Amino acid sequence: MRLLSVACLFALSGLAPAFAQSTAASTPPTPVPGNVANLAAVAVTGVQPGPGMWKVSKGGHVMWVLGTLSPLPQNMQWQSRDLAQVIGQSQQVLLSPSVKVKVNAGFLGKLFLLPSAYSARKNDNGETLQQVLPAALYARWEVLKQKYLGNDRGIERWRPIFAAQELYKKAIRANGLSPSGGIGTTVEALAKQDGVTQTPVDYQFVVEQPRVAIKEFKSSGLDDVACFSHTLDSIEQDMPAMTARANAWAIGDLQALRQLPDSERRDTCVAAVTGAGFAHKLGIDDVPAKLETTWLDAARAALANNTQTFAMLPMSELLSPTGYIAKLKAQGYVVESPEDQDAEPASDSSTGTPANAGTAQR
Repeated sequence: MRLLSVACLFALSGLAPAFAQSTAASTPPTPVPGNVANLAAVAVTGVQPGPGMWKVSKGGHVMWVLGTLSPLPQNMQWQSRDLAQVIGQSQQVLLSPSVKVKVNAGFLGKLFLLPSAYSARKNDNGETLQQVLPAALYARWEVLKQKYLGNDRGIERWRPIFAAQELYKKAIRANGLSPSGGIGTTVEALAKQDGVTQTPVDYQFVVEQPRVAIKEFKSSGLDDVACFSHTLDSIEQDMPAMTARANAWAIGDLQALRQLPDSERRDTCVAAVTGAGFAHKLGIDDVPAKLETTWLDAARAALANNTQTFAMLPMSELLSPTGYIAKLKAQGYVVESPEDQDAEPASDSSTGTPANAGTAQR
């Protein structure tokens, strides 16, 4: 039942990367490295190694962390030669942090809520995007809609935040990109193959009164326009940079990932949701902080209980000086980036550590 994911939780469910603090927002962008700039217009294809893994350790226990990214090249075949070894020698896999919603209603109650949930996606009083958006912004929408969505008339009555998300999904696919690149599927398949315990790292909250929640959402005063505008900016201006970032992840170029600026689209759209009045009433205005606490608790428990653990985090949380991994380092854990590992002698294989975990296959 995708009750609120259809409504307010497009920016919460499955979009944990949007909660990451972006270093690009606080530092001026640096020039795109030449080797990535040459790939910026077209997403790479074929077998690619992906980035190296971060190593977090304490007291002889280690956690290997893979940084994920969205979007990634659509036709990339990800084949990290270290991944299977790391997962196979781990006692636990921590899946990517995410937000889950539980609706407090029985089957019939959920069934009867479907029409209300669907209506939450639409503008009030049957208004169209042309009626609710500034004229200049709507003119930009018309051009991009024709390019990526064609003659879809129904979407003209959607709220801007949902119309923008639909346009974005179609635009990245048209540019050879994929929301996830199948990374999670690959990791879960390897864990299942080796019988390694997979642990979801979810922050879950319950919607006690779903009908009231939908009503609150529909009258929330959500800042749709800011999210809509930033999404159009991303599609019009940021696609080369998004493609360059996707290619940098695929070929394992962490220097380029550190330098390439990220889009503000996700942060703006999440802020629109969590900053609205209904979010406070539902208790989801502080979801980013609660998700961080949930992951840190799971990571500390895994490091205490397992000799070796594998985990996934948004790349921004690994690169940010205030991200999840930086928080562990501040708490006394030893954190080594792939570059740090490359600067050291090969690790002792008796610890279950792949000798080349910090180096992407070239």
